[in-house]
Amino acid sequence: MTYVKFQVPERVLEFQRGVLEKVRKTGKTKIGVNEVTKAIERGTAKIVFIAENIKPEEVVMHIPLLCEEKGIPYSYFKTKEELGKSAGVNVSASSVAIVDSGEAKKDVEDLRKSLEEIKK
Repeated sequence: MTYVKFQVPERVLEFQRGVLEKVRKTGKTKIGVNEVTKAIERGTAKIVFIAENIKPEEVVMHIPLLCEEKGIPYSYFKTKEELGKSAGVNVSASSVAIVDSGEAKKDVEDLRKSLEEIKK
């Protein structure tokens, strides 16, 4: 997978799941490639998650590049099914953007810091 630029440790994956579940209850997310791309371009995305098992890869390949260009942190979920479930939808999701942290503001900040550490 050419768009997966780093491996996410299991402890961070667990934390991501928890953050996303908290945000979906008290904040706001955008789900799907088009919505996520718009959120990144508009600068409203706080953090972006991308599924690792997307076929064809071209569907999501632009997302990490856009995030880097805009300075928005991003991370990965192993599967689109897991990402959809964590985002609170009954279908799989290729990508999800947190646009309003809600009560998870501190968690989102902690996650951003963890992701910066992983990328170093």
